[in-house]
Amino acid sequence: MVNFNGTIQESATVAIENNRGFLFGDAIFETIRVLNNKVLFLEDHYFRLMASMRICRMEIPMNFTMEFFESQILSLVETFENDKALRVRFTVYRKGEGFYLPKTNEIDYLVTAMPLEQELYSVSDQAYEIELFKDAYITKQLVSTLKTTNKMIAIMGSVFAAENGYDNCLVLNDEKNVIEGLQSNLFMLMGGTLITPPITDGCLNGIMRKQVLAIASKMEGITVVEKSISPFDLQKADELFLTNVVIGLQSVTKYRKKSFENKLAKEIVGRLNALIRLN
Repeated sequence: MVNFNGTIQESATVAIENNRGFLFGDAIFETIRVLNNKVLFLEDHYFRLMASMRICRMEIPMNFTMEFFESQILSLVETFENDKALRVRFTVYRKGEGFYLPKTNEIDYLVTAMPLEQELYSVSDQAYEIELFKDAYITKQLVSTLKTTNKMIAIMGSVFAAENGYDNCLVLNDEKNVIEGLQSNLFMLMGGTLITPPITDGCLNGIMRKQVLAIASKMEGITVVEKSISPFDLQKADELFLTNVVIGLQSVTKYRKKSFENKLAKEIVGRLNALIRLN
């Protein structure tokens, strides 16, 4: 089941021959975790979506409030009667015809969902090896921070990782600094300092990134810093982990010849789950 423009139906039945999301990547989306009919980090997702629509010059309908956004997600979630945890994707695309210049800035939206096995977040002790992806770079500019449907670098990097036996890859910007994973933000622990690349480096303005920054900044003995990370820094780190709202935190166990621990990641996940239970 899907929610297409407020109607719950079996499929979207969207014609692709003049669909701007398909033809031009003229679309943005939010990947959202829902637990027990509660949209996690609702406010953060809503305001990021609104900001992204404004940046992309999409017309925001007058009724597109946070309450409306939540109701459209939950109306679909209710059709999954036996599933407590769901991964929801809320996609907004500019409708109508036109080429690079659209004939309208009005939007359509599509909400899809799939069950998740785990209700709460956890950190696995299983091996997770990463490498750098160097075939393409992300530019340091505003659009790079948005969740648009142009994910070609993430796709190419995922194919590269699969072909070479890696679990994930890290992506570089045009200044050759490491900015993120293929589908996640990056954090590096060095001594008592937790470092993540700044948004100005071109990384995604991630929802889980924001949660981790807030949690870690309150932890005793941890200093949180947003600054550029070079590939050379990775091999000096004590811990590396990746973040997004679906997986929570994914610890990296190996990068080239360097192995990493996952103590801080586990502690942050414990605090994250406690926060979710409280709310």
